[in-house]
Amino acid sequence: MTAASLETTKAALTADNIMVRFGGLVAVKGVTFTIPDQSIVSLIGPNGAGKTTFFNVLTGLYRPTTGTVKLGELDITGQSPHKIASLGLGRTFQNIRLFGLMTAAENVMVAMHSHTTSNILQIVGRTRHQRREEKDSREFAQEMLDFVGIGRHADEYARNLSYGDQRRLEVARALALRPQVLLLDEPTAGMNPQESAVFVDFVHRVRDEQKVSVLLIEHDMSVVMRVSERITVLDQGEKIAEGGPDDIRNNPRVVEAYLGRTGTEGSAR
Repeated sequence: MTAASLETTKAALTADNIMVRFGGLVAVKGVTFTIPDQSIVSLIGPNGAGKTTFFNVLTGLYRPTTGTVKLGELDITGQSPHKIASLGLGRTFQNIRLFGLMTAAENVMVAMHSHTTSNILQIVGRTRHQRREEKDSREFAQEMLDFVGIGRHADEYARNLSYGDQRRLEVARALALRPQVLLLDEPTAGMNPQESAVFVDFVHRVRDEQKVSVLLIEHDMSVVMRVSERITVLDQGEKIAEGGPDDIRNNPRVVEAYLGRTGTEGSAR
């Protein structure tokens, strides 16, 4: 997808004039941000730039002091995280948050709760409807695990999976929500260069085959420049630049604030 086509594509998610104030500290200062439909967008900036706070506004963990967030045409500002997730906004976390003593399949099935209709009495009574939903959920969980490449580990405890497979399980769990937008918080943290390169191809496959828009917070600039169609840069809570990889790579303000003289090589942490 070219930069020109991104400008004319409908928005999967829009944040308009977002400000977040914690007492006397303004963590995010009037940021406006759009994720075009079925695009791959990255949010970068130095530590303390406001990236995680902004991410948490999008997912409902924080309510903005001012501004609005829309998922498609639906205003989701201030909705609870579980409500936003059920509406189509999935996310992973920088620190892996799996249920270690549940299997990989069970971790994915938990995320599908918002799409099932069985009530507590049906669950306790093991009604035909509940058994059918459980069977369908199990089959869909297996499909998601196969998609991310860990289907053979469906019945293994999550805590026994390798680090890379746990990362993939988090993505499978987020995809089980059937999201319109998938937010990935530092997905290559802890990966070696070879694993990161594989992950770039994986993100493109997620977007193309699952038909979702993807937003990443990522410090590894080699990953950001290779995977992103658009990059937004925050510094001290403000948006200082936005554009394609070449625009960001050559933006003097971004170089000064974040990339430094090393340009796009390696990580900027």
